[in-house]
Amino acid sequence: MRAGGSHARERLAAVEQVFAALDHPARRQILMTVHFWGGAMGAGQIAKRFGCAWPTTTRHLRVLEKAGLLSQRKVGRTRVYRLQRGRLSLVEEWLGWFRKKRREGR
Repeated sequence: MRAGGSHARERLAAVEQVFAALDHPARRQILMTVHFWGGAMGAGQIAKRFGCAWPTTTRHLRVLEKAGLLSQRKVGRTRVYRLQRGRLSLVEEWLGWFRKKRREGR
């Protein structure tokens, strides 16, 4: 199998992972909240904004992190989550297929 096919499969898997993470309304809300707070927030700040239990919030944060939409680092005792805007380009790329005009004969 060609190396390009492997790359295409990896790219498709990444797109699927991003769309799966965006599937849940709470995760979309978390991304929007972090975005409008300047792109980075502490885990406690994020949790305060949502009506779900801490374990539920951390599960959502882990899904977003695994999909590459958030990254986190420890600052003292706080985990700071940062929005990874570049990863959202996968969604834009996928949507772009529907914006392109099809060539005649295809």
